[in-house]
Amino acid sequence: MVTGARVGADAAVTDPGGSAVIERDYRYFPPVFVPTPPSRDQYDGEEVSPVKLVGSEPVSTFSVDVDTGAYTNTRRFISEGQLPPRGAVRTEEFVNYFRYDYDRPDSAAQPFTVNTDVAVSPWNADARLVRIGLAGFEMPEQERPAANLVFLLDVSGSMHSRDKLPLVKTAMRQLAGMLTERDRVSIVVYAGAAGLVLEPTNDERRIKDALDQLEAGGSTAGGAGIELAYRVAEGSRIEGGVNRVILATDGDFNVGTADREALVELIEQKRETGVTLSVLGFGRGNLNDAMMEQVANNGNGNYSYIDSALEARKVLGDEVGATLFTIAKDVKIQVEFNPAVVSQYRLLGYENRALREEDFDNDAVDAGDIGAGHQVTAIYEVIPAGAKGWIPARRYEDAVDARARELATEAAFVKLRYKQPGGDTSQLLTYTLPATALATQRMPQGDFAFASAVAAFGQKLRGDALLDGFTYPQLVSLAGPQTDFWRQEFLQLVKTADGLE
Repeated sequence: MVTGARVGADAAVTDPGGSAVIERDYRYFPPVFVPTPPSRDQYDGEEVSPVKLVGSEPVSTFSVDVDTGAYTNTRRFISEGQLPPRGAVRTEEFVNYFRYDYDRPDSAAQPFTVNTDVAVSPWNADARLVRIGLAGFEMPEQERPAANLVFLLDVSGSMHSRDKLPLVKTAMRQLAGMLTERDRVSIVVYAGAAGLVLEPTNDERRIKDALDQLEAGGSTAGGAGIELAYRVAEGSRIEGGVNRVILATDGDFNVGTADREALVELIEQKRETGVTLSVLGFGRGNLNDAMMEQVANNGNGNYSYIDSALEARKVLGDEVGATLFTIAKDVKIQVEFNPAVVSQYRLLGYENRALREEDFDNDAVDAGDIGAGHQVTAIYEVIPAGAKGWIPARRYEDAVDARARELATEAAFVKLRYKQPGGDTSQLLTYTLPATALATQRMPQGDFAFASAVAAFGQKLRGDALLDGFTYPQLVSLAGPQTDFWRQEFLQLVKTADGLE
């Protein structure tokens, strides 16, 4: 930042006609350079996932992800006139920020439906996009279980700015307004130390009054706050209900358990009690996105970034069911491609959700949870057998075996595992993607086109070299005109990003 100033000393002089004239003696003070503090934001983005050859790696396994923090944080960057760091972008969180026209289940007995689509890749005519969409059961309000919520609020000195603690209060007031007579809220705060400022209550006025009295100051004993919040949640447990800690912070843990691995280990231990943890991120400058995303993942909750009162209303008002009420836990997806039909593939996003093939059938391996009304979308880009791929044919490549040719009517075999919210044993669902689906010459349409545009936007911001020069105007054209507010905002973000390149 550069500042300069002119200051004047007034002096009265007389002109030749005898009139008094005020003259100003201007002196120029040189510019003062006020350095902008360097950002201490922390991101842990993975490299864009590589292309896989079906002949050698036919199976793709990953945990579902319903986080959206990467999208809203990117929106904040672009709205402030800069592109986000590549490490801040997680493509799956872009795609899953939006809702799509998937068929929904009729009851909680089968908590979600599975929807598939195939179309020509808009940026590679030789490839096909395969979309797998899960749509969660939309739980009616009267069927929602009672909720025991502990607001764990960071009130350290780093939370002083307008986009942090004041916005935390707005967000928590929003959630307090959604409570029923059966629900309970406690408030735990932490700065240099942790403390309980509100015993369990469903009195909305008491909750809002307690929030209004909070002020920021001191260091950040995050580990102590988490320990206390879990003790409070366990002490006011509602059997058969939702028992959840909601952590609101910029993630700047600097006193106590500050090491990410130690925090994750702590959270993994606490989730065994049945108390889950969701994270709301706030602010900039020292945003520890890497910490918050991993803490939420291991706490069987979700991570959202709140950049405005409008986003707070979306997450904690309009989508409160998805935020609080789990309908399926430890949800895993495994796709096995048939080498007789598909030669190469890549998954757009989900790099830090990848699982080993053997993890799929292992119920001891933790995976993502799906909340009431949540949707999860995964998009693969695949090369049909015989088409030009990203990787040229190998000289000593094995021929497709007889079993793959025998099942040549199948392009892929899709498997899903999930547990009921109170269960420990997973259930298996299977689906077959027919080979004929890859023969389509149709470009993505409607919802699929919009989802493809969102995925491409994320990949473009990450520097994906395989987008083959797909431009921002092409992204806007692919997304098409939209009437939904959030989708219209997406189009404006893409156009703004174009001007920031």
